[in-house]
Amino acid sequence: MTNEETTTTLQATSPGTTGALAGAAGAAVGLGFGELMEGAFESIPSLVVAVSELLSDYTPGDVVRFSIANFGASQKTLLTVGIVVVTLALGGALGRSAARGQLRVTLSGFALFGLLGGWAAARNPISPAAGSWIVGLAAAVLAAAATLGVVRLAGRRAVAAAPEAADRSVVTGTTRRSFFYAAGAGAAALAMVGVGRGLRGQSAAEQFLEANALRPSPTTEPQAVPASTTTTAPQEVAASTTTTTTVAPEPAAPSVQAQLATLDTLDDEVAGISSYVTPNDGFYRIDTAFGRVPQVDPGDWKLRFTGMVDNPYEITFDEIQAMDLSDYVITLSCVSNEVGGNLVGNAVWTGVPLSVLLDRAGVQPGADQVVGRSVDDWTAGFPTDVVYDGRNAILAIGMNDEFLPTRHGFPARLVVAGLYGYVSAVKWLEEINLTTWDGFDGYWVPRGWSKEGPMKTQSRIDVPSAGRGLTAGQTTPIAGIAWAPTRGIEQVEVNIDGEGWLPCRLGEAVGDESWVQWHREWTPTAGRHRIQVRATDGDGFTQSEREVPPAPNGAEGWHTININVDT
Repeated sequence: MTNEETTTTLQATSPGTTGALAGAAGAAVGLGFGELMEGAFESIPSLVVAVSELLSDYTPGDVVRFSIANFGASQKTLLTVGIVVVTLALGGALGRSAARGQLRVTLSGFALFGLLGGWAAARNPISPAAGSWIVGLAAAVLAAAATLGVVRLAGRRAVAAAPEAADRSVVTGTTRRSFFYAAGAGAAALAMVGVGRGLRGQSAAEQFLEANALRPSPTTEPQAVPASTTTTAPQEVAASTTTTTTVAPEPAAPSVQAQLATLDTLDDEVAGISSYVTPNDGFYRIDTAFGRVPQVDPGDWKLRFTGMVDNPYEITFDEIQAMDLSDYVITLSCVSNEVGGNLVGNAVWTGVPLSVLLDRAGVQPGADQVVGRSVDDWTAGFPTDVVYDGRNAILAIGMNDEFLPTRHGFPARLVVAGLYGYVSAVKWLEEINLTTWDGFDGYWVPRGWSKEGPMKTQSRIDVPSAGRGLTAGQTTPIAGIAWAPTRGIEQVEVNIDGEGWLPCRLGEAVGDESWVQWHREWTPTAGRHRIQVRATDGDGFTQSEREVPPAPNGAEGWHTININVDT
């Protein structure tokens, strides 16, 4: 075989594999560089995260609802993994073009990757635009260079091996060497990811939370009336004398903490029931943030009040801490929570009434929507009326006797009783804007969710768990939680095997804005049993059997489980 014939054989045999390996390795180098820069610079997001956020923002509402319904909270993980896989596959295709000598296609493709990554990172409000573009384009340059480097190294080896290439094992060896070159580039990419993770130290927010504790709330609530008043005695007006009349003060109401200390909950009575107060690390998290959640330095943070107000102003974190803080027990739920789902939690929130802050701004007539905006530009809006209708609508800086964790919105967030989170619970808050109801739609409204999001009456069975085997004749609890903020829960009933509704005992609650625990003893017989639950709220509404999916304004129906009981 001549050298020309041998070279032709090598080119026909190895370019596809060599190019694919080279391109995938080059793409990995680009992604790894993005991870390295995220670790080195706190404000620059990972390129994978940036593209994930981009796709999430531009995904049609029907697709979003489908992914939420079928994948729940894991949809973010699936999206980021999918982006990595697709990027490596497209890199492999560009590498094949390079191996065939189509350098213009390869370079153009990686340039587009760089432009996409730079734009995706730069559009994040937290990221510096120039730095984001530089990182995106630099990642593309490195990816292209790594791809071409592997292709050329493999090509040189092939040419050098050509005189001996009569044996096809030489071609196999060339392909094997291509794999090792690509593996070396992949190892460099993984090393950059590892170094990036190592460089990622504590953010200013995390350092603050580690070094500071939330100021305890007062042991009692403010007194309802002043201790004394000064009045002028009518019969002595001419003499201009005054009489001080002492009015006996009303007893100060116990604080939330004092109420919790004496509350008759079912925490210690029923194993497996949701605790009355959900721990911070067990509280559900649903938001649009990918990867590391926003890290906001409380020293630089300010909350702006803008829009249809007489006195626009800014307030700092220190100023909020210096205000009269109070505790509020409020249940929050995600609108995408399925019947019986776990996207609901009950916590003690520490903060100030939103009405106090809005009154300082001076709400103008016609400003019938309050819009909250987070540092990552997520928005939610709700009627201004709910701030003044008697429910608790607060600016919260604390959660369960601690400052808000970063994953739950530090340094400040909105908590509005009785509204689903998608229209109210803005985390990492930076702006409160007053506008008209028709003047703005929050993030989820254009994606097909209802503009108003009143929380529906719901109940859930915690124990026994579905599918769990029980023993016949052994008394066991049926228990769970029910919620209907701001209406409260009046009654919870269970139905076993369709034999009729039986009332349950309710645990105590601090108020109508929190969930209640419920419980009933049951002595089962052998066989398979169906258990259903329904709740009646303080307005007299009883949950119906009608099944309604979460979209567009919250799920409905009876939570139902099937239990096997052994003899």
